[in-house]
Amino acid sequence: MNTATSTNTTQQNFIRWVGITALVYLLLVAVGMIGTGFKWATAGHAKELFEFASNPFVGLMIGTVATALIQSSSTVTSIIVGLVAGGLPVEMAIPMIMGANIGTTITNTIVSLGHIRNRDEFRRAFAAATVHDFFNLMAVIIFLPLELMFGMLEKISAYLAALLVGGESLSMKSMNFIKPLIKPVTGATKDLFSALPEPTSGIAMIVLGIALIIFSVAYVGKLLKKVLVGRAKDMLHGAIGRGPVSGIASGSIVTVLVQSSSTTTSLMVPLVGTGVLKLKDIYPFTLGANIGTCITALLAATAVSGEMAMFALQIAPVHLSYNVLAVITIFSIPFLRNLPLVLAEKLAELAAVKRRIAFGYVSTVFFFLPGSLIFVAA
Repeated sequence: MNTATSTNTTQQNFIRWVGITALVYLLLVAVGMIGTGFKWATAGHAKELFEFASNPFVGLMIGTVATALIQSSSTVTSIIVGLVAGGLPVEMAIPMIMGANIGTTITNTIVSLGHIRNRDEFRRAFAAATVHDFFNLMAVIIFLPLELMFGMLEKISAYLAALLVGGESLSMKSMNFIKPLIKPVTGATKDLFSALPEPTSGIAMIVLGIALIIFSVAYVGKLLKKVLVGRAKDMLHGAIGRGPVSGIASGSIVTVLVQSSSTTTSLMVPLVGTGVLKLKDIYPFTLGANIGTCITALLAATAVSGEMAMFALQIAPVHLSYNVLAVITIFSIPFLRNLPLVLAEKLAELAAVKRRIAFGYVSTVFFFLPGSLIFVAA
C-alpha cells in the first residue's frame, strides 16, 4: 500500500469515526427524548400507575409497563424509593423492581428495528435485543416464587441497608456526564414542541425519539462494520468476548460510567446486527449491564436520609442482590445459561421471516399483557 492510499484510508476512517460518534450521540439524545416525552405527556402523573399494586403479580406488571414507557429503570426505581419512603411495604415494591428489569429492555428492541430492511442483520440484531428479555423473564420465573415463599431478597436487602444507613453519602449524581451532554438538545426539542397542546406535545417527542433511534442505528451499524476490522475488531473482541467473567465485568463498569443500562446494551445491538460481534459475545456484557445499573442506584441511595431511610434504602440493594443472584444462578447451570440464547435465536428467526411477529412480541410482552392484568386488578 503506497503512502497516498494509506493517507486516504486514514482520512476515511477518521471521518467514519466522527460519524459514529455523532450517531451514538444522536442515539443517546433519542433515548432521552422518549423519557422526557413520557414525563411531559403524563404531566407528573406517572406515580399514579403504581397505585394499582394490589398484589405481587400486578406490581411486577406495573414495573414492566412503567419502565417500558419511561425508558429508565433508574427513574422507576427512584419513584419506588419515594413510595416506600411514603409507606409502601417493601415486599410490594420488590416485584416492581423485577418488572423494571424486564421493561428496560424494550430500548434494545426498538434499536434492532434499525436493521429491519436487511433480513440477516435484523435476525441477528433482534436476537441480541431479546436475549436480555429472556434472561430477565427467566430470573423472574425463578426468583419471584422464592421471594413470595421465603422473602429472601427482602432479608438480604434489609441487612445491606443497615450497613448503609448513617454512612457517608457515596452518590454518583455529580458523575453523570451523559445527562449534561444531551440535556441542551432535549430541552431545545421540548421548546420546539411546546406550541402543541398537551399531551400531544409529549407524544410527538416520543415519536421523534423512536424515529431518531431507528435512523441512527441504521447508519451507525454500516459505519461500525467498515471501521471495526483487523486490529480494531480484535481489541473489541478482547474487551467484550474474552469470556463470561470479563464480559460481565466490562458491562458492569461501562454501565456504571454511563449510568444507563439501556444505553450500554443498545450499543451492542448494531455490533451484532452487522456481524462485528456474535450473540454469545455480548450476552455476558448485557448481564453485566444489569449489575452496573444497580451499583449506581446503590451508591445514590446512600444520600437518602430521614426516619424512613432504612426502608427506602432497601430498594437499591434489592435490585443489586436480585441481579447478582440471577447471574450467578443462571450462569452456573449450563442448561439455564444457554436457554436465553436459544430462545432469542428462535424468536429472531421467526421475526426475520414475518416482521409482524417482532411488533406483536413488543406490544404483547411490554404493554398488552401487563396492561390487561393491571386493568383486571383495578
